[in-house]
Amino acid sequence: MYDQVRMRPSRVMSKLRKGQTATCMKINLADARVIEIAAMAGFDCLWTDMEHVPNDLSAIEKQILAGKAHQIDVIVRVPRGSYSDHIKPLEMDAAGIMVPHVLSLADAKQIIKYTKFHPLGLRPLDGGNADGAYCNINLTDYMEQANRERFNILQIEDPVPIDELEEIISLPGLDMVFFGPGDFSQAIGAPGQFNHPQITEMRKRIAHIAQEKGKFAGTVGGVQNFESLTEMGYQFISVGADVFGLSQYCKDIIDNLLKVGMPKHCNIYEGK
Repeated sequence: MYDQVRMRPSRVMSKLRKGQTATCMKINLADARVIEIAAMAGFDCLWTDMEHVPNDLSAIEKQILAGKAHQIDVIVRVPRGSYSDHIKPLEMDAAGIMVPHVLSLADAKQIIKYTKFHPLGLRPLDGGNADGAYCNINLTDYMEQANRERFNILQIEDPVPIDELEEIISLPGLDMVFFGPGDFSQAIGAPGQFNHPQITEMRKRIAHIAQEKGKFAGTVGGVQNFESLTEMGYQFISVGADVFGLSQYCKDIIDNLLKVGMPKHCNIYEGK
């Protein structure tokens, strides 16, 4: 039985190891149908958020199942907390976890210890959950497959760890470093100025070090700068968000109705 069951391969890691670029979109909404819709559109990966969004683990589990049904990866940005916050999404068979605000080399080492099995780390061991096929994968095979097919993403979003950046990215067991320009822009006193020279310099530096150390680099981007980011060395790029798309869709409908003469009593902008 053990020989017949293997861990589901990661679509993202398969593409990255071939030198290809993986596309991702951020998910704020809890409904698993959002995952299905985005998956059917053709994304390689969907990133669902628990750092800023009040989604509980039961909602996240349904989203992971929806992603698996469409053969795409679902990653979970976890809240900063105990080791259980890191490993539970992995045990629900998320393809990976994203850890926000990594602030030091010691911090990065602790995350790797929590998210990788021996010999890379000491992730608490179970094997009786979805990622281990409910004990249907031999234990040593499970550990080896999890280290290869499940990945961690460490976010650099602050100037604080810059002096240790090369050491952080060099760490055995680190799969991907992800530059978050939003919080970084705030930390340098230029909130929302994504073309600020310090943002551009940090983007380039992270991608360069990742390539030099044999690691993968990810970041947030858009259609307009997607090509320039790949040229810079980024292979994992998150483009768009469900809430932005839905908000824009609703706004466009109302704007178009106003243009064709929506009756005044229907005008939601009346009196504003």
